[in-house]
Amino acid sequence: MTTATETFFKSIQESTVPSYFGEGKTIRKTALQRLLEIGLPSNKSEEYRFTPITKTLEKKLVWETSTQASTLSSIEPFLIPGLDAHLIVLINGAFAKQFSNLDELESSVTVTTFAEANTQIKEKIVAQLGSLNKSDDAFSLLNTAFYQEGIFIHVPKNTVVAKPFLILHINDAQQKQVVSHTRLLVTVENGSAVSVIEKSDSIGAYPCFHTFTEEIVVGEDATFDYCKVQNDSGSIHQVSNTTLSQSNTSKVNTFTLTLNGQLIRNNLSIIIDGEHCESHFHGLYLVTGNTLVDNHTVVDHQKPNSFSNELYKGIMDENSKGVFNGKIYVRPHAQKTNAFQSNRNILMSESATINTKPQLEIWADDVKCSHGCTTGQLDEEALFYLQARGIPYDSAKAMLLYAFALDVVALIKNDTLKSYVDDLITERLHKNF
Repeated sequence: MTTATETFFKSIQESTVPSYFGEGKTIRKTALQRLLEIGLPSNKSEEYRFTPITKTLEKKLVWETSTQASTLSSIEPFLIPGLDAHLIVLINGAFAKQFSNLDELESSVTVTTFAEANTQIKEKIVAQLGSLNKSDDAFSLLNTAFYQEGIFIHVPKNTVVAKPFLILHINDAQQKQVVSHTRLLVTVENGSAVSVIEKSDSIGAYPCFHTFTEEIVVGEDATFDYCKVQNDSGSIHQVSNTTLSQSNTSKVNTFTLTLNGQLIRNNLSIIIDGEHCESHFHGLYLVTGNTLVDNHTVVDHQKPNSFSNELYKGIMDENSKGVFNGKIYVRPHAQKTNAFQSNRNILMSESATINTKPQLEIWADDVKCSHGCTTGQLDEEALFYLQARGIPYDSAKAMLLYAFALDVVALIKNDTLKSYVDDLITERLHKNF
């Protein structure tokens, strides 16, 4: 941590740490104290050695959290066309009630900001806040200390939420830089099902830094589908920390699509704390220019008889850089675990790079586990084969890249969302690769 950054953090008084309720303030103080102890990651930090985010931020940002109001009059450009969803909008880290729409939400489902929660709901928030995300990641601590807005979603037992939630994170940097921190808590009780889609966008020429931390509890026999779309046209620097916990016979599907952004770091941790769980984690990053995308995942099998499958693919061109670090833990009592992990990459230019590190640690003896990675270039023989049959070079290349990426989007159940993601991928492959 440089002198300027260190001076800023140490100048913060406890009284300035925002809070909506007493216990929340205690959690914030603890996070701030730990952040001051460890500092932001340097280039010597093992977890960030390929992602120099601190150095980049210090060059471009002043650390104060943004308080400016947005001048946006419409969010239409940021919506997913045709998607019928419950809409939650956060602009510069603040809940934008005027743009959000929860009118058709099932009456038994609770959606509230931390600030507007009643006494009963606040007790649930306090019980969950920080219960899963115990990470010592500096940016997770930064978020815990300074999050501006918290959103709580509670789905009671045996409830199927018919429409997905679309959470829009919009950073308006038209007038000045934006530093925003947001929080999400989700509880899906036994036998319930819900889908959450998150999309990040920014506008304006000034730099943006956004952190968001999510804690998601998935109960017995419950299903949780999660999709994250990162296609930001602005100069966004973003760090997300997502932690999910699964109980017996629950199902979780996650998909992360990264297309644009200056520097993107996704930390995804899954705690499989139940038997007969099914978990799928897919990711796709198609990046060009100087974009850096870093996916760090942890899958922790703590109970026996569960299945997890992780597949991340990347296509990188120009000076872009990809990082993948995937860890699978199989604890001593997690017998009969099936866990699979794969990271596959295609480099389209000599200056594009990928740093990949799949890891597998097993303390049980009756398991089926595998992990691996591949990095290469486009298959020249296949490309020649298509050209020999009259397909132009650019179209043949796009076809091969599309086939490479296609199986990663298989988890998406919503037809409108799948079509939207498919269009984004197709456009990127034909335009930039």
